Amino acid sequence: MLERLNQAMDHIEDRLDRSIDVVALARIAATSEYHLRRMFSALAGMPLSEYIRRRRLTVAGAEVLAGRDSLLEIAVRYGYGSGEAFARAFRAVHGVGPGEARRDGAALVSQPRLTFRLTVEGSSSMRYRVTDRPDFTVIGFKARVPLVHTGPNKAITDFVRGIEPQALERLERLSDQEPGGIVSVCDGLDPSRAEGTELDYYHAVITSASAPEGTASLAVPAGTWAVFTTSGRAPDAIQELWRDVFTEWFPSNPYRGRPGPEILRTRLSPDRTEADAELWLPVERERD
Repeated sequence: MLERLNQAMDHIEDRLDRSIDVVALARIAATSEYHLRRMFSALAGMPLSEYIRRRRLTVAGAEVLAGRDSLLEIAVRYGYGSGEAFARAFRAVHGVGPGEARRDGAALVSQPRLTFRLTVEGSSSMRYRVTDRPDFTVIGFKARVPLVHTGPNKAITDFVRGIEPQALERLERLSDQEPGGIVSVCDGLDPSRAEGTELDYYHAVITSASAPEGTASLAVPAGTWAVFTTSGRAPDAIQELWRDVFTEWFPSNPYRGRPGPEILRTRLSPDRTEADAELWLPVERERD
């Protein structure tokens, strides 16, 4: 797997001045596009799309300073449709515009090329179980939000803060199935899992009750689920759980993801510094 990942990194370097097909990258890495994006984000600490953007602008920055080509020629070479779009992206990474950098010889920011090397991982065991569930229903408050790979999702935070506490109390009383209580449910994710694509977010419960007025429902068919648990500092423990599931558990176990919602139950300590979390992912056994 390590060699395959580095071959994918080589492919990126070879195509910085051309379009990069993430599906082709996933084939080179011998995994699915979904798992490649998740694995890369967990290992590199940034989304794959952000790494590609930063590498392109690093190489473009060297060409800006070299002064051999016009700024528009460099912009087009690295996929920007106009000088203005290139200047905005350039400034976002380097802190100065390309014209200023060329004129004044400004110091620029460099995104190093990533290479994956072997380290000893998995020395601590991961708590999980696999369970078959009959069909069930998610009922709660629904919003369409952007996908954020790292850090807080402001759209979700703002949405949840806008729900009346009394409405949440009434909703929580409907919970009568695992995972209990209020849960976060993500569904309808774009197959690319690209940063900024949209998904359906439910602040909801798992219940056999009917949906009250003002709520939305999601019918989930029967299937197999992998359930992972963790506890520790918030939000680090939850972010590390996501990382470990996709970089350690999936490569080490005979399961793969299948279509379906992803469910997270989180319980915070009174001071909100510690968390107990339970992550439910729809899975199926790999074919022999």
